[in-house]
Formats: sequence, C-alpha cells, structure tokens
Amino acid sequence: MAETQDAQRQVREQPAESRRPSGRLHPVVKATGWVSFFTDLGSEIVYPMLPQFVIGTLRAPKAWLGLMEGLAEGTPAIIRYFSGRLADRVKNRKWLIFAGYGISSVAKPFIGLAKFAALALAPLIVTLLRVVDKIGKGIRTAPRDALVADYAEKERGRAFGFQRAMDHAGAVAGGLAAFLLLGLLKLDIAVAIALSAVPGVFALLTILLFVREKAGRSPTTGERGATGAAAGGLSRTYYAYLVAVVLFAMANSSDAFLLVRAQEMGIQAVLLPLAWSLLHVVKTITSYAGGGLSDRVGRRPLLLAGWVLYGAVYTGFASASGAAAGWWLFGAYGVFFGLTEGVAKAFVADMVPEGARGAAYGLLGMMEGLLLIPSSLLAGWLWDLTGDGQVPLSLNALFALAAALWLALFVRAPARPGTERSA
Repeated sequence: MAETQDAQRQVREQPAESRRPSGRLHPVVKATGWVSFFTDLGSEIVYPMLPQFVIGTLRAPKAWLGLMEGLAEGTPAIIRYFSGRLADRVKNRKWLIFAGYGISSVAKPFIGLAKFAALALAPLIVTLLRVVDKIGKGIRTAPRDALVADYAEKERGRAFGFQRAMDHAGAVAGGLAAFLLLGLLKLDIAVAIALSAVPGVFALLTILLFVREKAGRSPTTGERGATGAAAGGLSRTYYAYLVAVVLFAMANSSDAFLLVRAQEMGIQAVLLPLAWSLLHVVKTITSYAGGGLSDRVGRRPLLLAGWVLYGAVYTGFASASGAAAGWWLFGAYGVFFGLTEGVAKAFVADMVPEGARGAAYGLLGMMEGLLLIPSSLLAGWLWDLTGDGQVPLSLNALFALAAALWLALFVRAPARPGTERSA
C-alpha cells in the first residue's frame, strides 16, 4: 500500500508536460499553430500579388524582384542566428516570439502605400518594408521552433507538422481573401494590403493569452565546448546536414518567380491568388501527415523524397506549357513542403540537445536566408538575360538533386526519441 501511495505521489509531482498522454499535442504547440495561421493569413493577402505589383504597377525589372526577395530573406538572416542563440539564454522566449510577430504585423500593411510614391522610389520602399517584415520573422522563428521542440517529445514530427499545417491553412485563407478583396470586391491594392493588419492583431493576442514558456526550463549559461557551440554542443551530423541545407538553399530562389512563370504559362493574374491557395491547401493536407509519418519511418527518407520531388517540380516549371500544367505543378509543389518543412525541423531537434536548439535553428536559418540573396538575384538576372525561366529554374532543379545526393551519402540519421536505432 505504501509503495502504491508513493507511486501515485510521484505521478502527481511530475510536471504536467510529462504526464500528458502520448498522441496529444500540448496546448502551447496548438497555440503556436494558431499564431502562424493568423500571421500567414495576413501575409498571403499581400504575397500573391506582390510580383505583379512590383513588375507591373511599379515597373521594376525581374532582377529587382529577385534582389528584393533575396534581401528580404537574406538581410535578417544574421538576426536569426543571434535570436536563436539568445533564445537558449533568456528565461522566457515568449517575448522574443511576440517581438518578432509584432514587427511583421506593423510593417506589412504599409507596403501598398508605395503605389503613391514617386515611381523611382516605390520599389525601394517596398523592398525596405519587406526587409523589416522579414526581420520580424528572423527574430521569432528560432525561439518558436525551440519552444515547440521542447514541448514535443516522441511526437516531435507531428508537432512540427501541425505547426506548418496551420501556417499553410492561414496561407489558404489569405489567398482566398486576396481573391475576394481584389478580384471580386475590386478594392484598390493599397486598401487590400492595409487590411492585412487585422489578422496580425489576432496573432499577437494569441501569443499574449496562450503561449507560455515551458515550466522548469533552465536557460544555458553561454559556456562553450570544444566545438565553440553552446553547452550541449552541435554534432558532426548536424554540420554534415548543414552542408546539404546550403546546397538546397542555392536551389531555393524566391517563390515569386514561380508566380511569374505561372502567368507566362497562361494563368491569369487575377487567378494567381487561387493558384497560391491551391499550393497551400496541399501544404496543409500533407504537412501534418508528413510530420506524423516521419515519427514512424524516419525523417531522412521523407527529406530525400521531398528534395527529389522539388527538382522534378522545378524541371516541370522550366519546360512545361499551358495553364493546366501550372495548376498541377503548384499542387505537386505543395507535396514537397508536406514532406520536408516540419520533418526538417524535427530532424534538427533529434540531433541537437535541448540547450543548443535555438542556436542550431538560428544557424540554419541564417545560412538559408543569406544564400537566398545570390540564388534569387541569379535567377532574376538569368531570367532577364535569357528572356524566360527555363535556365534559372533548371539550375534550381540541379542544386536540389545535389543536396539530396549529399544527404543520402554523408548525413547519418540520428535516433528519434523513443527509438533505439537510427531512422
């Protein structure tokens, strides 16, 4: 009887997170999903029409579009690294997350006002606001991902899959909202973009009310090991994976070019938000399933399949013609995200100890962001030089296949939580 009472007392004294039944996502994980939903709803009111706005309304060349999107991802990349390291050290990561989402929510609604500026200055204004928006993303992403990883254990793939699925569900809603505002209600683009502030408010309220730091977490002290990483260290497997990420980043020029190519293939400009919504519908459906599948069969097989599929999709965009092909390719592109986005985050969490995850996510984010500058600028320059997207999109496909080959040959899959062998 005494042993039974002691066991019951030990269960009661365990943190709530450890008593939570397997198979249920923690409420904080669900809350971060809703934050992503509202944020992407606002973002995707803006993004599907951004290429046409910059190239058509503001009369900027495609090379400028590539430079703008490269800078928007690359300039805040260093911030991702330092934000990740800071996330390992601060007591409460919630306020880093709030600050990042707050900056983005304030910057986005003003992009449309560039329409009323002098034509020579308008592209510069849009670029500046895009950079500020992405600075917010650079601040929030690593601490948010580290928070999700800490709350999820055996179900880590499913947790990240859920977070990405909610992000993409918001993008679906945003694309439909853009079609409603611009295509049906015929609102001015500046007004439609200004309305992106509304879901941003809901995102910030969700953080304030429902996101909290994990109880009992101890921030790292900043002590370094032989590798120069924070206490806990980054493994050789992580750095081998980083090489694969670098190769794939060179394949990953801005998706704005796919919108440009889709219009060349025959999809009308007014329908681009719907094509973008289709992409995110598929992302939403496949992200949660892909994350859960990786918990059972391993992360690396899904990453390999996703990167090979990416190469096939970009080859299709480079060589196919006709609006119908464009719709099919956007759908296939969504499957790539379902196989890789949440899975990649879980893969990193598997190979990195808890005290170094912020730094690990920050370093990956920095490399991906910095390399988006040359990859997007190169894509835009080659597009202007050749007059079509065949060369730059084919080059992206080759980089993706090279990344998959490196992953297959040189990256050893770490053991997943709850397993005794490698995936």
